[in-house]
Parts: sequence; C-alpha cells; structure tokens
Amino acid sequence: MLDIAEELNRWFDQGRDFAVATVVTVGGSAPRGPGAALAVDSHGTAIGSVSGGCVEGAVYDLCVQALQDGRTVRERFGYSDEDAFAVGLTCGGVIEVLVTPVRADAPVFRAGVSAAGRGEAAALARVARGPDELLGRALLVHPDGSYEGSLDADPELDRTAAAEARAMLDTGRTGTVEIAEDGSRCPGGVTLFVESSVPPPRMIVFGAVDFATALVRAGKFLGYHVTVCDARPVFATRVRFPEADDLVVDWPHLYLRRTATDERTVLCVLTHDAKFDVPLLETALRLPVAFVGAMGSRRTHEDRNRRLREVGVTDGELARLRSPIGLDLGARTPEETALSIAAEIVAARRGGTGVPLTGSGTPIHHDTDGRDASETTPALGIPVAG
Repeated sequence: MLDIAEELNRWFDQGRDFAVATVVTVGGSAPRGPGAALAVDSHGTAIGSVSGGCVEGAVYDLCVQALQDGRTVRERFGYSDEDAFAVGLTCGGVIEVLVTPVRADAPVFRAGVSAAGRGEAAALARVARGPDELLGRALLVHPDGSYEGSLDADPELDRTAAAEARAMLDTGRTGTVEIAEDGSRCPGGVTLFVESSVPPPRMIVFGAVDFATALVRAGKFLGYHVTVCDARPVFATRVRFPEADDLVVDWPHLYLRRTATDERTVLCVLTHDAKFDVPLLETALRLPVAFVGAMGSRRTHEDRNRRLREVGVTDGELARLRSPIGLDLGARTPEETALSIAAEIVAARRGGTGVPLTGSGTPIHHDTDGRDASETTPALGIPVAG
C-alpha cells in the first residue's frame, strides 16, 4: 500500500475509511510485483492497481466486502485455462493478494503512509498468513529498530517481527518472511508481508547540455531524484532545468567525491569532454553504484578508454562503463536519446536484453521469472513496467 501513499495520505486527511488490496507474492510472469496495491474507499472510489487490469474487478469487490464486514482476507489469482476472460491472470502468472480494511483513525497505517509520502525510510509489516485473530495486524518499523503498533499480546512476537522487518528495510526489500507464533525466528505459523519504503534512488546527470534537459524529464518519470552537475554556471540554471531536483555548479569529479551514492545510484556522463570525463569516470567506476554511462561517439569512447587506462583504471573497472550510453533505437533528437538512455537503465536494473519482445522468446519479467512466489524483491521506488 505504500506505493500509493500520496493518495492514501489525502484519504486519511479527509477521514475516509478504506480497504486496501496488496500483492504479497508473485509467481511466474505477472504484471506487477509485491507491494502493488489497489484501495477502495467507503464511497466506492478506487486508486492504484494490483495487476494492470487482469483481476481489478474481482479485487475491487473484495475490497468492498472487506469494508462491509471488517475482515482481512487473502486471495490467490492465476491463469484460467478454460476461459481467458474469467477472473485470472491472462499473462500466465500467479499472485496472492492481502485485502485489509483500514479505518481513517488507524495510527500505524497512517504513520506508515505518511512516512512513505515524505520519502522517509520505514517498513510496514503485516500478518499475511497465520491465526485469524492476527491476520492483517501491523507494525511500523523505523531504521533505528523502534516500532509502532503490535501484532499480538506477546511482546516477543513483536520484537522478532520488528527485527525481521528492519533487516528487510536495511536492504530495501519488499516481500514475505516466516516466523513462529512464539516469536522465534524459525519458520512457523506466521507469515509477515513487509513493505519497505526507501527514499527514491538518485540519478546524477553530469553536463548541462540539451540532451540532459530531456534526460532529467525521463529520470523524473522513472522515479529518480535527479541532480544536474556542471562546472559552468551559465548552463546549470533553473531556467534550463526546471524539473531537476538539484542543480550543482562544481567540477563533476569533485562533486561526485563528496556526495552520497549507493547501489541504486545512476550516473550519466553527458559532457563528452576529456577534461571533465576522465577524472569523473576514474572516480565513478570505483564506486558501488548501479549504472555508469557516458555519451560520445565510438571514436570518443576509444580515446576516453585510452586516457582512463593511462590514469590507472583497470580493464575490470572499464567493463562497468556503458559507452556509448543508451540502447540502439536510432535516436536523433534529445528526447529520443533520453528514451534510449532510460531504456538501457531499465534493462540494466531489471536484467533485460534490450531486444524486441516480438519473436524473441525471452521472459517479459526478467527479475521474477522462474522464482518461487514467496521470494522478496527490491523496493527501489521506481515504477517501471516490464
């Protein structure tokens, strides 16, 4: 439910009761992953999605029923061989959905939605399987291990659940974990569904060029916190980059050395000028970030690689560099080029091949295909379709 936090915050502010259906497990090829949610308020208004349309009608009805009887339920949806138009996932996958009624004055849910809406780190842990009296109960766990709410009268169960949820929050994962009813960490009678809300990942665009303007828009669309950095104050302006979250006037390599990055960070080097590129990429290729790409012709790429080797960058480090940046779309305009770069970022993050799906026979969802439905998935805060 944290993926629709902004809308749910408004419902809480307006005093609306609602029921929320959340995908807790996925098997095979399914349109959306764990954490995807659809909510229905007492007026019948719906927001969000759990399947991209396949089973929305049936899930909507479950939410309406939960609002009426106040009961939390868990439902499984899969492909219908006999009738593709029956309630089922025509993509061939299987999802399990947890449907929970939520009152407008529910403090744990409201605090969780509020934290997610502010982009703060927090984990909402709910009982997805277990004794009927525990089903749907929730804890909100903070990065320091403190928590709000309670699953049961037994404080040991709460402590164990909070510790497991914090471990998932530390790695930004959303998914299920099993614990025993007595609070031990052995798999037992309680399955927790943990939603991790983490700040959006960073995209840092180096080079305040025309292509950067379009890439900033693409990065924002993908859910990144986008920073533009350029050493030239005349180009790094709010007029040129109104949609950027941050504008930095500094030498790129100096800024990169002092700013915070992590394993989700994307670095896009669009300067294609050796005096900027070489010291910047020397630093970038030694950081544990998700993606390092650089713009330039193939001749520029070869010259840049030579210069990087001269300053001590190893072949292993150079292998991380995606250059020329972007997938081969035949792009010409800045907007087309930004689309090409964004597509490569998505493919790198999801394990995609970049080849057309038509006739390829490759899985549509590379990061879930073949996994057990109970596996967890990273919660990166980036809504990207398969």
